[in-house]
Amino acid sequence: MAKVSLPASIIKDPSLAPEGQRKIRWVEQHAAVLNTLFKKFLSDGTLRDVPIGVCIPLEAKTAYLTLLLHRAGARVALAGTAPGYVQDDVAAAVAAEGVAVFAVADASPAEFQAHLERVVDIEPALLVDDRAELTRALHTTHKHLLKNVWGGSEQTTSGVTKLRNMERQGILAFPMIAGNDALSKHLFDNRYGTGQSVFAALLALTNLYLGGKTVVIAGYGWCGKGLARRAAALNARVVVCEVDPVRALEAYADGFAVLPLAQAAELGDFFITSTGTRDVFRPEHFERMKDGAMLANAGGVDEEIDVPGLARLAPGRREVRRHIEEYRLRDGRRLYLLCQGRLVNIAGGDGHPVEIMDLSFAVQALAIYHIARNRGKLEPRLHRLPLEIDREICRTKLETLGLALDSLTPAQEEFLRQWQ
Repeated sequence: MAKVSLPASIIKDPSLAPEGQRKIRWVEQHAAVLNTLFKKFLSDGTLRDVPIGVCIPLEAKTAYLTLLLHRAGARVALAGTAPGYVQDDVAAAVAAEGVAVFAVADASPAEFQAHLERVVDIEPALLVDDRAELTRALHTTHKHLLKNVWGGSEQTTSGVTKLRNMERQGILAFPMIAGNDALSKHLFDNRYGTGQSVFAALLALTNLYLGGKTVVIAGYGWCGKGLARRAAALNARVVVCEVDPVRALEAYADGFAVLPLAQAAELGDFFITSTGTRDVFRPEHFERMKDGAMLANAGGVDEEIDVPGLARLAPGRREVRRHIEEYRLRDGRRLYLLCQGRLVNIAGGDGHPVEIMDLSFAVQALAIYHIARNRGKLEPRLHRLPLEIDREICRTKLETLGLALDSLTPAQEEFLRQWQ
């Protein structure tokens, strides 16, 4: 296809690139799956000169995925997700490689929207999306460009929920792969990645000990499962709050206390949301919380904690540590909000471990590669990642670890084909 001319990048400071490049080299050293799959698939010319729009939290791991697409010959434009999820040195490093980058750490909401617009302006054929930001922009303010889009892949639980709603309403105009639903994504990223990265950030930010404390986790999906498991491993008492009876029963069977939020609010020392919806912790909960309670968001929506509601209850507010704000309520109790209610592991840390995101970004890369190879053959709806691709990613990971699989004997295969 015709080569797309990319616009000039909008970043904080090009001189920050060397530090960002150092971070990316560390990722490259530990991204064995992506490196292997790049050589096996992505470097075959399929993506050459294809305009790809990327919207993703911008740190070293996401940068490396973007750079591999660029090295595959694609014409890549990148926007960071909502304000608070951009590392300026990494943005500078990616821009220095020739990617069009529109990402600034302290961008205002209006500037973030303008950055999205710059990515959409390249008329992308493929999307690597987060929270369905690019997909929704194309379906609202840029409908005239829908005909140019071959498809894309969505990284997050909340984004897949939005796409599912779009499909249900008959709006989704091109095929999207639910990257989050891939087995090699949510079984590892959502569970193990969330568990490690959230508590790594939480403990580093607070410098407090978790053992013996009560951790209240709202939501027991794959992220919630990982959070509960990691909190228990750190010797905390764990309380799970759920709206789904199956997940609540699963949390009980896994050995955790299960309570409604109104009751759990009186017990918790740390409160962590992981739901994908808004206003999980609200004023009626804040009014029950003990002095010194910590509030953190590990879910896919920045509004999971009702921060405006908290502010209305607190006449006094101040920053007591980096990324920790103290809200002093009228009765003197103090509640502490981490990272302004944004995702604590990204806004307050480096996100998931490299080896975990190596799997997740292999999903994203092979998903759009699959769409490019099957251009025009996929219906305009939400698709699962083909199982053979999921297995290829996991098989590659095992090989990079030096691990081998057994195989069925011919007699076993024949037995499994019979019904008598």
